[in-house]
Amino acid sequence: MPIKKQYLKSKPQVKVTFEIEKEEALGAKSIVLLSEHNNWNAIELKKFKNGKFKVTENIPTADHDSFQFIYIATADEGNEFTILPADADALVDNGMNNGGKNALLQIAL
Repeated sequence: MPIKKQYLKSKPQVKVTFEIEKEEALGAKSIVLLSEHNNWNAIELKKFKNGKFKVTENIPTADHDSFQFIYIATADEGNEFTILPADADALVDNGMNNGGKNALLQIAL
C-alpha cells in the first residue's frame, strides 16, 4: 500500500497519495479514508479497473506534525472491515478500549 508524500514548495502543504493494491483490498467493492486531518469525514478512494484504489489529498503542514487515519472497506455482502497500511509511519492505539489501531503519518519536515 504505497503512501506517497510530496511537499509543495509554493504552500505549507503536503500532497499525500493514498493507494491500496488489489491484493491488499481483499475483494472490497469500495474503500473510504477516515482521517484526523479532516475531522474523520469519509473520503472515498477511486477504484480503478486493475482493482487498485487511490485518492490524493493536499494536507496543511502548519497545523500538525502528523495525523492518524484508517481505511474502511466494504465487501460485496455489505460487511465492513478495517485496512491498516503496512507503510504507515507507525500504528497507534485508537483510544476505543478495544485494542484497535490507527495508522499514523508524519508530515512535518
